[in-house]
Parts: sequence; C-alpha cells; structure tokens
Amino acid sequence: MQRRMLITAGLSVLTLGAGALGWRTWRRGPALPVPRQPVDAAALAATQTILEPPAGPLRCYHLGHSLVGRDMPAMLAQLAGHDYAAQIGWGTPLRAHWESRVPIHGLDTDSPRYRPAREALTQGGYDAVVLTEMVELRDAILWHASPHYLAKWAALARQGNPGVRLYLYETWHRLDDPDGWLTRLDTDLDRHWLAEVMAGALAWDAGGQIHLIPGGQVMAAVTRAAESGAIPGLSRREDLFARMPDGTQDPIHLNDLGNYVIALTHFATLYHRTPEGLPHLLVRADGSAMTPVDPAIAAALQHLVWQVVRAAPHTGVAV
Repeated sequence: MQRRMLITAGLSVLTLGAGALGWRTWRRGPALPVPRQPVDAAALAATQTILEPPAGPLRCYHLGHSLVGRDMPAMLAQLAGHDYAAQIGWGTPLRAHWESRVPIHGLDTDSPRYRPAREALTQGGYDAVVLTEMVELRDAILWHASPHYLAKWAALARQGNPGVRLYLYETWHRLDDPDGWLTRLDTDLDRHWLAEVMAGALAWDAGGQIHLIPGGQVMAAVTRAAESGAIPGLSRREDLFARMPDGTQDPIHLNDLGNYVIALTHFATLYHRTPEGLPHLLVRADGSAMTPVDPAIAAALQHLVWQVVRAAPHTGVAV
C-alpha cells in the first residue's frame, strides 16, 4: 500500500501574536517570535526520515489530555511490555502544559504513572515522547500557538535525550462536529496537523524531526470498514465511543474498544511491527478487566491498523 503524497501546495506558517479569549482563564495569546525560516512541503518532507525499528521495549512518556487518557497508555504498555509515565489533563493545550500561571485542570497527580513533564523530559529518561494537542485543533492553532509549543516541548525532550523519538498524536473531534466527523478526519491531517502544527514547529530551529501517530486516520478507517459491513460485529462509529453515566452517547471519549484500537495504533507506529496476533484481553489502568473483544473483531482491527499506519505520512514506519 503506497504512502500517499503530502500536499504539494506551499505551506505557510502562522505568525501568532497576541490573541483574544484563550483557554480557560487566559485572555491574551502569547507574543511569539517570527519563524526563522519559511516552511514549505519540501522542507517538511525533508525532515521526515524512516526510523530504524527499536531494538527492544521503549521507555515512553505521554503528554496530553483525555483523548490519551489513563487506559490507553496502560493497554499499550501491556502490548509492548514497556514502561511509561504521563502528564494528562482535561482538554489541555500544549501551551498550558508548558506555562505555569494557570493550573492544569483535571491533572491526576495521584496516579502512579504521573510524572511532571518538565522533570521527566529534562532528565532524559525516555526513548519516545508522544505529544498531544487539544481539540478543537483550529482554536489551539489560533489561540494557543500549537506549532510554537510543539517545538518548545520537542527541544526540551532533545536536551534531555538527543536520541529521543518524538511523536505528534493525531486525534479527532466530536462526533457531532458541524463540518462532519469523517470530513474533519479526511481534511484536517494535511490542512492542520501537518501544514500548520508540524510544519510550524519545524519553522523554529529547535523543533527538529517529529513523527506522526495517525490516531484520527485509524479511527476513520475503522469507521468506514465497520459501517460498510467489513467488520462483522461492528456496525457504526459509536461502537468505539463511551457512554455518559446517564447512558447517553459520549461524543468524543473512547470506550474500551476504542482505546484498544488507539493502543494498537501507537504500538504499530512506535515499534514498526504489525499488531496482528497481539493479545486482545487486557486490563485498564486501575487493574480491572477491559470489556472483552471478540477474537474475530480484534484480528480485523489489528490488520486494519497496520495497513493504515504503513500508509499514513510521516510515521517513520517503512512502507
């Protein structure tokens, strides 16, 4: 399956100055330097090399919010046999993780996997760092300078460990997005995740090489397969999403099956290996058993994830 081409039009980088209403209690956006060099598609592509598969388990750090969650990294660790730590908030932009003047809402400091991000990355104890931006992504870019803060976190991680592997985790928006959930997954990758966030981070010299974990692309592929009848036992996108305590549909957070799919996606990208044949009965972060996955469904999902990861741009995985 051939890796699809990155957009060929020239890419422009937003020069972000002072903004208006920001995240939570912030009222002004940050004053940022002008990028030191223009970024275009060729420059972005030039930074994206194929990585060598890791020789063994990676020490992994997750920085993000509830679309990372606690259960997905725990599932990934069981699949990979690796150790990990995390700093996870609620709807937290990379900017809020970096700046200290506003508390990170929902930060679970009681989790045994919590480790403050600055301490963790400065000390350089991790082989792979997965960075996650808030959604709505367009707001994150406009008000919270996503490219700039992605570059700052990347630079800090490299100061601690020059050989660290850095990843931007592509997520998704609400199922009821007015532009269409699948439409956003189809268009946002090139338009926003790559052309603005990743290319913008490259504009600052410290940004360096960052690869992609294509969570949104996998979610789109699984949805299309399920809704076309290609995965017996799954029939609609909501099968991947959680329910609220009152039984209504959660429009953005995943259930156990969805978290399993995203854990498979991280595994395939980080380890350059097909997830086919991996276990499908895992435990959550609190040690409770996840909702069982039918073996046939698990096998279909594992196969599909590998196809998507190999085809997606900028994963660092060989076609």
